[in-house]
Amino acid sequence: MSTRRAPTLIDSFNYAFEGIIHVLRTQRNLRIHFAIAFVVIIVALIEDVTKLELIALLISIAFVLIAEMLNTAVESAIDIATTSFDPMAKLAKDIAAGAVLIATVNAVAVGYLVFSGKVADRSAQLLDRLRQAPAEVTLVALLLTVIIVLATKAYTGRGTPLRGGLPSGHAALAFAGWMAATYAAGDSHRFLISTIALIMALLVAQTRVESGIHSALEVTYGALLGALATLVVFQVFA
Repeated sequence: MSTRRAPTLIDSFNYAFEGIIHVLRTQRNLRIHFAIAFVVIIVALIEDVTKLELIALLISIAFVLIAEMLNTAVESAIDIATTSFDPMAKLAKDIAAGAVLIATVNAVAVGYLVFSGKVADRSAQLLDRLRQAPAEVTLVALLLTVIIVLATKAYTGRGTPLRGGLPSGHAALAFAGWMAATYAAGDSHRFLISTIALIMALLVAQTRVESGIHSALEVTYGALLGALATLVVFQVFA
């Protein structure tokens, strides 16, 4: 009778990498987390953060990725164990998802504490340049955006004024609110308020895509239209 060979160290590493590759292929959220982690690390290197700041970022990134992978493992195990609705199974999935949320909020907080000072200075300079830019430049950009939007809408002929089609009205309003909040906020709190407003606008845009009402292109057009229109209003009347 043959006995099963114990996995070697190399086999263990292969199994681990196979698990990582599997979740990357099958889980969109983990792909998003990996992409954000890559961008954060690149920005950290460019901004020349301190060693302690880099350690905090790496721990936060690992915390989010581990929580997301454990969440995926829990969901897979529950789906195999039960084929019908079970309140306890749902509760277990909700708890695992809550762990991911806590890890993500922690990572956002750490990222804000590390990058807020550096990014705030650059964003303030950018806003000052936008305020000093000729209004005609923004008007031309808005006009070109509107022309492209109208031409695409006429060409596709899809959607209604309040649902679907190009552009997304919800995304336009959300990003208009982001731009208005950024301009209206005081210098001392501008970065924090702008960041919160931008996250909310992105969440609105994401829900329109995930619900199937709009495509990513339609949401992008709407976001650009709302942000540019508000930028024009503040440059002309502020």
